Amino acid sequence: MKKILELCLSPDLGGLELYMVRASHALNALSVINPKGKLEQYYRDTPYRYATIGRYSFMKLARLIDENDIDVLHLHWTKDIPIAVLAKLLSRKKPKLVQTRNMRMTRFKDDFYHRFLYKNIDMMLPVTHQVKEQLEKFIPADIRPKVEVLYMGAEIPHLLSNDEKETFSRQAGLGDAFVVGIVGRIEEAKGQHLVLEAIKQLNLTGISAKALVVGHAMDNNYLEELRQQYAEYAIFTGFTHEAQKYMQLCDALVLATENETFGLVVIEAMMCGVCAVASDSGGPLEIIEDGVDGVLFKTRNVADLTLKLTELCNDTERRDRLAIAGKTKALDRFESQKQFEKLFTMLNGEM
Repeated sequence: MKKILELCLSPDLGGLELYMVRASHALNALSVINPKGKLEQYYRDTPYRYATIGRYSFMKLARLIDENDIDVLHLHWTKDIPIAVLAKLLSRKKPKLVQTRNMRMTRFKDDFYHRFLYKNIDMMLPVTHQVKEQLEKFIPADIRPKVEVLYMGAEIPHLLSNDEKETFSRQAGLGDAFVVGIVGRIEEAKGQHLVLEAIKQLNLTGISAKALVVGHAMDNNYLEELRQQYAEYAIFTGFTHEAQKYMQLCDALVLATENETFGLVVIEAMMCGVCAVASDSGGPLEIIEDGVDGVLFKTRNVADLTLKLTELCNDTERRDRLAIAGKTKALDRFESQKQFEKLFTMLNGEM
């Protein structure tokens, strides 16, 4: 069995970063993280091994590779490619480099710098077939690593009882409203304003609806604008480790990003038995079959989102049917342990 190092020096805390944490735990791998980031809380006072290095400390990373006899370096953040390549070349061990590709690729990588980087990567694991097509289009064939799609998975949540939901909902101040969840970093690109405007429109048509906005603010000015404009229609929880607990209070959960690469939050909602609603672009197209196990709406179209939410509010039977089908699909195709078993096989196989 090969020794694996999980690398993520991103200073942020989102789906990409949390996926790295869960992968490192599942694979019992050594993690290397940013001392100024937000990931150390998931390792401190746990049995999981980790080290911290600066964003450009490739010599220290090379030493960690050799000291821990690392066979495979698995990285997640695209900005970590240069440090990973340099550390590989400077180490005695010369580990295989594997990148889980969470982001889109939009331009050719045929210049000297990118040719140098990509010829030293052994495998890329795009999180959707759409991203795979982009990698095959923009990375020249003579330097392109092996490319295999591997979806990210979500953990099976602890499901609340009806009594627990009622108590938690009362504590959150949701009352009897039709509750629409928005989970993720609060920034304009995530489209919280689109969902909140749709919630406002629902209320103006006589539907008692409330938005439950879960996540930390990447843009405090944007958050303040949302609070001022939509205060009566929304509850903002801030950052929480209990996102899936909040999801279970929702009648529907919306992902409104214009072009989400994957959409892990959609799968998490489906596993919670909540009807998932997402933009009809990017990753959600590979997760949701519209009208069968979830709902797609026209990207950035508030009127269409309002219509779709109105239909879900007024047709409880359909909403429940979609939620049940979504949960079945999520457990079958996107359950975390199944995906990590595939990852383990890939990292331990021949590249």
